[in-house]
Amino acid sequence: MRRPLSSAVLLFLAGAVLVFAGTGAAQATGYRYWSFWEGDGGKGWTYATQGPAVVRPGDGTVQGFRFSVSEDSQDAARPRRAPDFDAVCAGTPAEDGSKRIALVIDPGTAADAPDGERPPAPRSACARVAPDASTAEALASVAKPLRYDSAAMLCAISGYPRSGCGERTDAGSPEGAESAKPSTGASGDAARADEGGSGGGPSAGVLTGVGAVLVLGAAAVLRARRRR
Repeated sequence: MRRPLSSAVLLFLAGAVLVFAGTGAAQATGYRYWSFWEGDGGKGWTYATQGPAVVRPGDGTVQGFRFSVSEDSQDAARPRRAPDFDAVCAGTPAEDGSKRIALVIDPGTAADAPDGERPPAPRSACARVAPDASTAEALASVAKPLRYDSAAMLCAISGYPRSGCGERTDAGSPEGAESAKPSTGASGDAARADEGGSGGGPSAGVLTGVGAVLVLGAAAVLRARRRR
């Protein structure tokens, strides 16, 4: 009788762990927001580690914005257009006393959109601004109206979306979203809403629950041995 009892306890523990892990996955929470990206000098995007009001890019820089649903900066969707300065600013020659910033604005897909709204088409614009202008100032020069919340988080570009700002959603990132893995968090930038994300790993509540099940299971094994 000893071996069947031990096997039953082990099966119970394994099943409980799977139940807790599945619950954690089902409760994954995403955030709907504009994330801020910087062209890496080649053909790729890097998640910005400073906000657009802080970054002061030089002439020839490409900056990107993407609206999407994601859990945090690690799975945020990149702009779907390449950061190609020459393609965006080909018709804007350099001038003394100003700089050119190529901006790629991607409002995302229908799956990213708030209820009742449809995302406009992605677009690019070449902003000519003062030499000390920030990315936020460059964006304001070509994509008004912008909307910010009381914490200076970018909520809307060219009026999209009409309402909401970094709100929580019932699910994680949409299927097919391109992912990125920034080296640091994005405190203070357009992706501030991801600060509450789980980082893709199991939550503390799930781990605590699994630990409790293991403790209870071990106690059950000890009691069974004492009775024999």
